Amino acid sequence: MAVKSLIRKCLFPAAGYGTRFLPATKAMPKEMLPIVSKPLIQYGVEEAMEAGVSQIGFITGRGKRAIADHFDTSFELEHQIKGTSKEKFLDDIRYLMDNCEFVFMRQREMLGLGHAILTGEPMIGDEPFAVILADDLCAKPDEGGERALSQLVALYERYRCSIVAIEEVPAEETHSYGVISGDEIAPGIYQIKDMVEKPKPEEAPSNLAIIGRYILTPEIFEYLRKTKPGTNGEIQITDALRLMAQERLVLAVKFKGRRFDCGSVEGFVEATNYYYEHEHLNKSA
Repeated sequence: MAVKSLIRKCLFPAAGYGTRFLPATKAMPKEMLPIVSKPLIQYGVEEAMEAGVSQIGFITGRGKRAIADHFDTSFELEHQIKGTSKEKFLDDIRYLMDNCEFVFMRQREMLGLGHAILTGEPMIGDEPFAVILADDLCAKPDEGGERALSQLVALYERYRCSIVAIEEVPAEETHSYGVISGDEIAPGIYQIKDMVEKPKPEEAPSNLAIIGRYILTPEIFEYLRKTKPGTNGEIQITDALRLMAQERLVLAVKFKGRRFDCGSVEGFVEATNYYYEHEHLNKSA
């Protein structure tokens, strides 16, 4: 059962090409790759819904129509399976379709995550919002409880500022992440002092890496407009948040639960095995 939340809207940047999964992603969005029997993007929307966030904005690009089709009615399919034992397999997606509003915006050029978020400004307006990167699949803590976005929303209700989710990564992997440095103001909660996008291990300020869950206040759009393009002409959300942290409170939180990097083949296989063992077998039992 979803709860009422101060955060009503969530952006899903989903315009990338998914080149690490070629040839599977030649004609299919990487966000539609299935973990067992459910596409990655659906796990993310379910996580948003659990956090009380029901207005969903997809930032898409060319060749991503399958995402819109997934969150729409398929009359032919539903007619074929109506009254059969297979109908139950659509219960989860029907619930999302009945309880969420979906908006689709196109990022015409791949100019970085910051640019993708800026593309979503017309939908967001002047209110705080969430961002979920579907590549980062977050499972519930083993001991039970809420997934990552719900934890960030609860923290926002206390601090009313921009918040990023972080986890410790091996030092040799910092070049794959935005990395923060800051002061721990409560157990697992850091006030960010600086952020570096994909630093070399010897230049990383810590091993606290940002993962794909954010709560952002609407002021982020002004900082994104001030942010100069970096490598490949891309505008990075890390650089905009770094500017914001110099003038406003920006927090990072070590979320509880497990994250799978489904942007990599290894992480995708690991997530598939995990969800098969922890969810699919339990439902089948």
